[in-house]
Amino acid sequence: MNGDGEARGWGWVAHLRGGGTTPWAAWQTPAPPAEQAGRYLPGAQQLELLRRLNLVRRPTATLAERVLATSAPGRGRPDLGLVGVLEESRFGPPPVDPADLPHRELVRVATSLIAEDVRAGDPPAPRPARLLRRRYRVVGDPELARPVREALIADRRPPGGRSAVVIVTGTDVASMLVHVWTARSFGAGARPWPEWIASEVRRPSLLAGIDLAEVADQWSRRVGPQRVHVLLGDPRPAVRLAGARRARPVLLDLSADAVELARRTGPVLGSLVSPERRTLLMWHRLRPVLAATDGPALVVPARYRSRLREQSAALRRGLAAGDYAVHGDLPDPTDRPGVAAPDEERVLALAMRLLLDAPLAPPEPENESENEPDNSDPTEAGDDT
Repeated sequence: MNGDGEARGWGWVAHLRGGGTTPWAAWQTPAPPAEQAGRYLPGAQQLELLRRLNLVRRPTATLAERVLATSAPGRGRPDLGLVGVLEESRFGPPPVDPADLPHRELVRVATSLIAEDVRAGDPPAPRPARLLRRRYRVVGDPELARPVREALIADRRPPGGRSAVVIVTGTDVASMLVHVWTARSFGAGARPWPEWIASEVRRPSLLAGIDLAEVADQWSRRVGPQRVHVLLGDPRPAVRLAGARRARPVLLDLSADAVELARRTGPVLGSLVSPERRTLLMWHRLRPVLAATDGPALVVPARYRSRLREQSAALRRGLAAGDYAVHGDLPDPTDRPGVAAPDEERVLALAMRLLLDAPLAPPEPENESENEPDNSDPTEAGDDT
């Protein structure tokens, strides 16, 4: 390790802790020996994320220390050294200029912090169920079916029953594909959108869950076609089909970048809690916060339009051949405002907004001051990254 470079590195750490925004390449001031604390400098990703946060708004001292102390989770490069501090080696990644790091490396650090904040909350406690005259099941498009189930459960009306009314929710094929990827991003995980949609449109048939005709046919064989209803479009009338009056489904629209941030946060949260708790926290803690943010919606790229028309026509024929009730019409794919993929820079900006605005974070200590530097021993704050 370069001694002069290390002193300059600790000087930059102090500068960033104090709200500074000077890039590493332009920083020349070394820290005095007394301020060169800790065994190792924080990683380049952590330092650059803190600098970017300072550019937006100076974070609290607590958040600044958390950024410096965390590690970048998941796949990607390990915590990286600063160029000019570490010597290049045949082993391990070379040191870097933090300003050259891609946005995704900074997002990795941010998702670790967001996941910790999401874990700190509690999902809603289940309400006791009550006996119903009409039992139901809501299936189909996961982004339409789940809000209906959530609203009915909140009204103490659990799904199930051998003689249940089955409601198959759906909408146009393009939207349902976006909805499946969104649901998986908030659940067990999904591949990046461009890879996932490219593989899905090549399938000979629609995904099992959104092939509404196949879903309706399967349930018709189990409960009889007279108990199956396919509901196209607005899913809120499903509560009446389920025999409820007061339940009010809440549909939360999400931007492309919000879903991408959730997709990257989910696996980190999954390493901290059980799969069941992860799903509840992602849905009830993170999702409402992301839904309150702005951004363009995700749409299927226009180059897949002809394939979507073929799938829509096949689905329409399948629905017409069934003996069950179909409410509404299946629309054709149309041009809609939105983006064909999430944007790395916007995802980073959204992650930083969540960290700075702290809608998920536990309350700060009462004696916390955003305007005073933190003079605590950095080794106690976990600088050994």
